[in-house]
Amino acid sequence: MNLQANYEQIPLKEYAERAYLDYSMYVVLDRALPFVGDGLKPVQRRIVYAMSELGLAASAKPKKSARTIGDVIGKFHPHGDTSCYEAMVLMAQPFSYRYPLVDGQGNFGSPDDPKSFAAMRYTESKLSPIAEALLGELGQGTVDWVPNFDGTLEEPSWLPARVPHVLLNGSMGIAVGMATDIPPHNLRELASACIRLLDEPEATVAQLCEHVQGPDYPTEAEIITPRAELLAMYENGSGSVRARAVYVREEGNIVITALPHQVSPSKILEQIAAQMRAKKLPMIEDLRDESDHENPIRLVLVPRSSRVDADELMPHLFATTDLEKSFRVNLNMIGLDGRPQVKDLKKILNEWLAFRTQTVTRRLNHRLAKVERRLHLLEGLRIAYLNLDEVIRIIRTEEEPKPVLMARFGLSEEQTDYILETRLRQLARLEEMKINAERDQLEEERARINVLLKSPAKLKNLIKDELRLDAEKYGDARRSPLVEREAAQALDESALVASEPVTVVLSRKGWIRAAKGHDVDAEGLSYREGDGLLAVAKARTTQQVAVIDATGRSYSTPAHTLPSARGNGEPLTGRFTPPAGASFDALVAGDNDTRLILATDFGYGFVTRFEALTGRNKAGKQIISLSDGAKVLAPQVTADPARDRIVVVTTEGHLLMFSVAELPELDKGKGNKLIEVPKKQLAEGERVAGIAVVAEGKGEVTMYAGARKLTLKWADLVEYGGNRATRGGLLPRGLRRVERIETTA
Repeated sequence: MNLQANYEQIPLKEYAERAYLDYSMYVVLDRALPFVGDGLKPVQRRIVYAMSELGLAASAKPKKSARTIGDVIGKFHPHGDTSCYEAMVLMAQPFSYRYPLVDGQGNFGSPDDPKSFAAMRYTESKLSPIAEALLGELGQGTVDWVPNFDGTLEEPSWLPARVPHVLLNGSMGIAVGMATDIPPHNLRELASACIRLLDEPEATVAQLCEHVQGPDYPTEAEIITPRAELLAMYENGSGSVRARAVYVREEGNIVITALPHQVSPSKILEQIAAQMRAKKLPMIEDLRDESDHENPIRLVLVPRSSRVDADELMPHLFATTDLEKSFRVNLNMIGLDGRPQVKDLKKILNEWLAFRTQTVTRRLNHRLAKVERRLHLLEGLRIAYLNLDEVIRIIRTEEEPKPVLMARFGLSEEQTDYILETRLRQLARLEEMKINAERDQLEEERARINVLLKSPAKLKNLIKDELRLDAEKYGDARRSPLVEREAAQALDESALVASEPVTVVLSRKGWIRAAKGHDVDAEGLSYREGDGLLAVAKARTTQQVAVIDATGRSYSTPAHTLPSARGNGEPLTGRFTPPAGASFDALVAGDNDTRLILATDFGYGFVTRFEALTGRNKAGKQIISLSDGAKVLAPQVTADPARDRIVVVTTEGHLLMFSVAELPELDKGKGNKLIEVPKKQLAEGERVAGIAVVAEGKGEVTMYAGARKLTLKWADLVEYGGNRATRGGLLPRGLRRVERIETTA
């Protein structure tokens, strides 16, 4: 016997494809995306329905959540109890849902940690009043009923929502290959837009946005997205919304009173504290959380002084923390056709109104059928009343009274059954007035329903009236104010660093460090074996430091990022990538507008702004063009190029002083000749030993030649004055082998 005979055989590839497709469709249609009609995912719908079946209305006493969840997963949702409870908790959190559907008692989490809720055996829950807007019409023939998972019960395929709940509380979900991110909205605004669309079916999205101003989150944080972007979002069904925390000034402190949706206060404090630890927020002295029952959000920032401008500081915090947050919007949902689609605002409201119209029509038809049945039964009762003695006689004497009654009085089977089910005592008590009064009332109702069903205009008016009623009953004022603002920008890093004096020290082998203060003995610092001092620069922590290598390339880094002078520092090759074999020869610090003189030992130079030396490129940038064999001299700062003098000295003792104004101001290049060094002397090794800048009338310089040094005051320097590019005057004999020069006053 073939054991395989009873089994269907399909290729593994086909099975895998089918299984994955089935799973994908299940996730899309039955798990992740809400339905446009009631705005609920299946698990949410089942929770709300099961709670209504348990009698947990808003007016009822709450029941243990475990009891409710047990009922949900036992009857309708055969999945994990934990995830089912989490879905219920979400619907109960006032900080997660704009209009919570569940009223929870006990620990249902906090904005700090929404998932810190107590176990379901400890919490109690019931439905909130607004859930009635989803459930009120359930038993009125408004929904299709489908078998539950085991076919023993029936559950509604959707809930007859009286309000556009899909936009009311919004939804988030990740399906296979698609996601949904629907923000919450204000009920009154949505109702107003629906009424406008009923009155004007041709209304554009822009016109509907006159009513629906934008999302309305369960928080007072500002929505700062420009109006045009919000409009584009509603037109395309996708985009983003930017929300920003709200703060006030209170006795010199900055108090944050509202945070964007789903932002944790403790995370905000952590983010700010991390910046304080990294010394990137010198303007804040202290921060604390003063949140309590009355003030759910109250974060206090204590500025270092009264001079700190909150309007400058806060944009930086908005840009660097979650105080300003962007929310993705993707209006993806399952439409009336049962397919997922990203819809614009008009399409959503149109589809919901179509759903609502169908629901109301079904409700009216259901009621009409009930009224007509009751009228039919009343007609039977009336006939029984008019022939009471005969009816009682037939019932008492006949073995089979039903066919006799039907034949004798022309009653229908339903009417006869109703008469026979009514006790004789009650039949005897029938009063024509009461029967006629009920009949008149029902006929009036039937006529009213028929008018509504036959007149689309009157049906529209009924829907509008119900929307107005629900908006009045469940609606409230907008919580999230709409304030158009530019996206916040972080402050420049230098603005966030306390301005303190530092001395930057560069060693001969290219190791850099920064010592606190300007009174630092750079020579006396410890150096690695075989290394020593090359250059020193006085700076402030808010400034940049620039180094120039042997190829004339410049590299820059913020002074506050340099390592402490307690150790040996760090090699510059770790921060920058100079050309192979290039050494670092010069060091300078300053503000962007600081004027510097850059020169080479071949006797060429120019004036430049410090900004020209700075850049983010790790490979640096070419700043000074060097001839073969030329070296960069230590740059010199000139405070007033128009009045300052430059003193140039060669290794052979030629000294020249001329005005800085004679030099060109360039961003990069070779520059002009400073002092004449004939080609022959250049070839023999004469070089420029150094340059110094002196103030007109009061400057002095000191030259070092071996163990000897010479200080020249302004009166002495005047004798060496001349024009740029001349040979200059000779120094006294014995001081002609100059090694370096420096400004001493």
